[in-house]
Amino acid sequence: MAEGRSLPEVRALVGASHGITDLAHKLHFYDQWAPNYDQDVAALQYRAPRLAVDCLTQALPGPRHAALILDVACGTGLVAAELQARGFRQLHGVDGSPGMLDQARARGLYQCLSLCTLGQEPLPSPGGTFDAVLMVGALSDGQVPCSAIPELLRVTKPGGLVCLTTRTNPSNLQYKEALEATLDRLEQAGAWECLVARPVDRWELATSELEVGPGTSDSDGFISGIIYLYRKQAAAQAEGGRPGA
Repeated sequence: MAEGRSLPEVRALVGASHGITDLAHKLHFYDQWAPNYDQDVAALQYRAPRLAVDCLTQALPGPRHAALILDVACGTGLVAAELQARGFRQLHGVDGSPGMLDQARARGLYQCLSLCTLGQEPLPSPGGTFDAVLMVGALSDGQVPCSAIPELLRVTKPGGLVCLTTRTNPSNLQYKEALEATLDRLEQAGAWECLVARPVDRWELATSELEVGPGTSDSDGFISGIIYLYRKQAAAQAEGGRPGA
């Protein structure tokens, strides 16, 4: 097994990934990165999978072992590892990178894994299938477009939960603004309600000094992020339908 990359090398690699906005190039990048992905993001102290699963766990009712969970843009399965550690067992995953799915399959935590490029094709599940849907770390330019958010809602059971994350560092703020406009439109249409919008200061180590946000000291060197948690309305409504009463 090859030695792990140094922190400067990891920062350069992840910084390069943030700069790829073409989806085909991004997916190829992830295919190549997949074998070393876990150790590289660990070097950056990437906390989003644990924080997102904690947020979901606090809000999801019922026995955890029986909840059917979809991990969208599942990558190597870091979110599944956090879910499994908290007692969730019914896990499905989708990702657009065959290389990432190979790594996820090797973990043995998913009951079902599917290749799916969200934004270009629908999720491979009927409507109203899952108790909860998560998408952690894929909401940025060149990955999952904001226009794909209603597809997450479609496969969520009425009353089910959708947990999303995105970075709030300077290079991602334009995407975050567009994302929140999409989230708000769906809420105003009565499709779901926001339960949590939780800013997180220490999301992961910045890839450069330019990525460190205002108020964050250079010695800390972390970028910020945010976790959103929504509950799909129990009453079935067409997306973009009349606002809830």
